[in-house]
Amino acid sequence: MTLTQKSFATIIARVGALAAVAGLPAGLIGGAAWGLGLAGLVVTLAFMYYAWKLASLHSWLDDPKAATLPDAGGLWGDVLGKLYRHIKQERISQQALSAALDRFQRAAEALPDGALMLDKQNNIVWLNSTAEEHWGISLAHDRMQTVTYFIRYPEFIDYLGARQFGEPLALRTSRKDAGGATKEVSLAVQLVAFGEDQMLLLSRDVSERDRLETMRRDFVANVAHELRTPITVMAGFLETLTNVGAGNPDLLQKSLTHMTAQATRMQRLVEDLLTLSRLEDHAARSVPAPVNVPELVASLVIDAGQLSGGRHQIHTQIAEAWLLGNRDELASAFGNLISNAVRYTPAGGSITITWMVEAGAPLFRVHDTGEGIAPEHIPRLTERFYRVDRGRSQASGGTGLGLAIVKHALIRHDGRLDIQSSRGAEQHGSTFTIHFPAARLCAAQPRLQAVA
Repeated sequence: MTLTQKSFATIIARVGALAAVAGLPAGLIGGAAWGLGLAGLVVTLAFMYYAWKLASLHSWLDDPKAATLPDAGGLWGDVLGKLYRHIKQERISQQALSAALDRFQRAAEALPDGALMLDKQNNIVWLNSTAEEHWGISLAHDRMQTVTYFIRYPEFIDYLGARQFGEPLALRTSRKDAGGATKEVSLAVQLVAFGEDQMLLLSRDVSERDRLETMRRDFVANVAHELRTPITVMAGFLETLTNVGAGNPDLLQKSLTHMTAQATRMQRLVEDLLTLSRLEDHAARSVPAPVNVPELVASLVIDAGQLSGGRHQIHTQIAEAWLLGNRDELASAFGNLISNAVRYTPAGGSITITWMVEAGAPLFRVHDTGEGIAPEHIPRLTERFYRVDRGRSQASGGTGLGLAIVKHALIRHDGRLDIQSSRGAEQHGSTFTIHFPAARLCAAQPRLQAVA
């Protein structure tokens, strides 16, 4: 006999016993009609009791709380007690599941990668905020929509249909940044299977990695190009001297002059590469020390005059302010800006060199009256070997690394480079300004005097 059958038999036995206890004495006293009537009344009252308890139970199930649990004894008390314990256990389980789901969502939100959960029909079940940013999908509005409605790249649709779990896909997409401008983004996408016919679409923004890889390839290609020209020239002259011999003094002198110039060019390139490598080495960062910037700028102005050879008017405005930093690195940064101004300003032009404190913060500025730089070139000027005009840059003797050196020297000094340029206008020319934080200012240090 099942538990249900036993409970039913118990109820019938209890009601029957109550009817018999009430009806038997009444039958003996008042006859069979009285006995049966009283027994029927007992059965009716029992039915009404159970109906009332059932209605109370139905009402309590709408909002099951311990404080509102209906009172009952006997079998009803056991039933209500067991039911409440089951509901309480179910609530505990639901709270545990809800807490686990909440932890999972918080963990997924903390991931640096995008995570998008799909069912077997490729419908969007859930995604974190990084995935929303990568794909332009909103969980609030696009949940249970087919993912290919939003990601319509043919290579992605083929990849999704092939179910190539574990094999990544490189995808180039476009999205708008905070300013509303559209930019190209490189994503590494991978499908991961889990559960029953469910998938996780992981996405990682590798735009910076691709940019660095492109810069590395360009760097190697540019170094090879820069070295190939002087090496080719030197090899040509050496071959000529080998074939002709030393019997032609004029040819020998001309060849040696050209080879010396090309060797000097290669030496400058190697020195700039070593300087750039040292500046990029964060482990080799030196301890800041007070730098006599007025004295440093004055010496750089003398060098600029020698490089100019009297072809330019050089003006200076130098404040008596010292800076915490590395003197050699600051000399590289300031010197490159000054030498660029001299090289790219036509004869008769003017160059103004300024070291001053403005609004409590120090700045170094170099202004020239050269041809100016087109706006589309300005954001890329600090890239290695980037040239606005390759022919003019090589003719001027530049290596293409000067502004890259400036950029990395400023990073080590918490500085910022601002470039303003006007091209083709009446007031043409360029202004390069280095802004330092006010915390870099320091008091002038007393000079050590030799004691006889």
